[in-house]
Amino acid sequence: MHLLRGQLRSLPANGYTAFLPQVRKVVLEFCQHYPSSRNTRSFVAAHLERVARENPHVEFVLKQRNGHQPIARGFYANGRDKVIPLNKLEVTGIDRKVQLLLDSSGAKIKPLKGARTVESTSESARGIWSGLHVDTPFSI
Repeated sequence: MHLLRGQLRSLPANGYTAFLPQVRKVVLEFCQHYPSSRNTRSFVAAHLERVARENPHVEFVLKQRNGHQPIARGFYANGRDKVIPLNKLEVTGIDRKVQLLLDSSGAKIKPLKGARTVESTSESARGIWSGLHVDTPFSI
């Protein structure tokens, strides 16, 4: 008699027991000679090592992009990427933009205007129930 066994595998997922950061790689692209890349070069020299040590799960790549404006590009687990231009930013602004890439999920931005606040499989004829609108409140 053969015993049939299924494989016990669990896929990693964000939830209450685990947190998986969505950002996988951050690429900083800048020119060695353009004046608009000066602050990006200063950020790389002074702050990038600190940011990389704080985020060991992220691969940081420096890419020379001669003749172009500096950009920061984040690559995410869902296959998307996000590009942020870094020209006209001070070093602290570049630090904030890199942190924005690190904190992002990579998902498309969905507009909240006109969006339904409650989603349900079936529509309710009377709306959302509220304990403030009952004649006699519940007592526990």
